[in-house]
Amino acid sequence: MKLPEPRGPLSHAVIDMLRGGSREWPAMSDPYGEDLQLALHTAYELHYRGFTGVDPEWEWDPDLLRLRREMEKAFLDALRADVRGGDDIEGELAELLVEPVDGKGVSHFLKDEGEWWHMREYFVHRSIYHHKEADPHAWVIPRLQGQAKAALVAVEFDEFGGGRGDRLHSQLYVDLLAGAGLNTGYLHYLDQAPAEMLAVVNMMSLFGLHRSLRGALVGHFAAAEITTAPSAQRMVKALARLEADEACVHFYTEHMEADAVHEQVMRRDVIGDLLKREPELTGSVVFGIQATELLEDRFGEHVLSSWRAGRSSLRQS
Repeated sequence: MKLPEPRGPLSHAVIDMLRGGSREWPAMSDPYGEDLQLALHTAYELHYRGFTGVDPEWEWDPDLLRLRREMEKAFLDALRADVRGGDDIEGELAELLVEPVDGKGVSHFLKDEGEWWHMREYFVHRSIYHHKEADPHAWVIPRLQGQAKAALVAVEFDEFGGGRGDRLHSQLYVDLLAGAGLNTGYLHYLDQAPAEMLAVVNMMSLFGLHRSLRGALVGHFAAAEITTAPSAQRMVKALARLEADEACVHFYTEHMEADAVHEQVMRRDVIGDLLKREPELTGSVVFGIQATELLEDRFGEHVLSSWRAGRSSLRQS
């Protein structure tokens, strides 16, 4: 895993620091922009698999953590400013469970009119998360108690293949990439992933790495599990229409089946027990749901506007 190419002064500062350069950094930039999102993603990756030639000790370097904290604040402030907020958890969950009749998201496009090049681009985008699927959520486990902890671990157990390495959801995505004729290397496509995709993954890392945001991480996880099954069903139909390799189809049929169960567990046993024990986290759970919707909508708008204009939605190196 090599260091990515910088996209501006902030990401250049982080990458230069990891290469043994200056420990100074510029002012914060657009919290949703390419520069800050790549810089934040690079800093977070040190908590996952790291980079070739970068000393693992950088994971807890005080200077890098101070810079990361400034970037996190800018990102978090923007998210909080751009969502409705509130504490209506039942209303938020009910809204997630309703499938719009005239849905216009990426999976709807792929099901109805997408071509194979659209599908391959979508696979490239999502590889930024699916190479580490469920990993960010594991950080919340020691921050939960009782039934909420037990139920979330049960969901994670499924995400991690039920004890079988060949059934890890991250491995199933590697199989999907191979079936689509794409490179299977870990984060191979990072330089092609736009800020809109990086922000979705960065949000998970941000929530997972801060105990104070444990409610938001649970809210995000629940939103993802509730909305995945119907989206996966549309992807299966799209892949069948395009006569895709079975490995591509299998990834989504697995999520259709698993997440249909997971959404009930997340709502009843994880959120229900968490808020029974810590009702003060209700607003944080709601925030996690809303932030997930916000960033997924931004990503979807970027992809669809690009495709409808007849151009690639990936960054061109």
